[in-house]
Amino acid sequence: MLTKRIIPCFDVLDGRVVKHVGFLENRRDAGDPVALAERYCADGADELVLLDISASEEGRLATHRVVAQVAEKVNIPLTVGGGVSTVDDVRALLLAGADKVSMNTGAVRNPQLIREAAHRFGEQCVVVAIDAKLNETMGQYEVMVKGGKVGTGMDVITWAKRAADFGAGEILLTSFRQDGTREGFDITLTRLVAEAVNIPVIASGGAGKKEHFYKVLTEGKADAALAASVFHFAETSVGQVKAFLRQKGVPVRWTGTGTPA
Repeated sequence: MLTKRIIPCFDVLDGRVVKHVGFLENRRDAGDPVALAERYCADGADELVLLDISASEEGRLATHRVVAQVAEKVNIPLTVGGGVSTVDDVRALLLAGADKVSMNTGAVRNPQLIREAAHRFGEQCVVVAIDAKLNETMGQYEVMVKGGKVGTGMDVITWAKRAADFGAGEILLTSFRQDGTREGFDITLTRLVAEAVNIPVIASGGAGKKEHFYKVLTEGKADAALAASVFHFAETSVGQVKAFLRQKGVPVRWTGTGTPA
């Protein structure tokens, strides 16, 4: 059985890691991205995700300086996203130190970007991020763009399948409703997408305690679970989550320098 991954996420704004609820403006400073990256590497994180949360809205690419600084200090895969709209953007972030590049709004606007990036750099480098919100009028989960502020009218399951067909190596799936609430991942959403595609799905949005990771990795059928606040503010650690998952029979690997507790 493949091991499940635990992935801390940095939402970066003006060079600082911030956290907010439901993609809204209520933000809290979480610290320096380089210092946090070093801490998570030592604690056994499998990967890191760095998202420049204002890049797409401001029509620019994720800040190369921050990417380069973080990449220099970590020895685990680094995924970077924010404002990616061309193959040249993907190349620039890879050159800055990213191992994978996440695309959201740019991929929705131009799905061929997924195919072109996968062909040029390999599917393993291409992560399609999907921000999803339950639209009761539509009776389905809707794809959101521009940092979760704009609805597209597209069904999440349909878009996830298209992204996989175009060559995405992974889906980074965030629940708009659960993001920042610490009330648990959206299990229904995650399972629907995981069952619809044949590529790994990273669940995001809602982690608040160790049990939430277990539930989304088992009932939700996610391949990885991503979290921010619960790690940034030391409510639990990657090592503690992994120790709990091992006790519950979920396969994880220990990559830190200390002992998971």
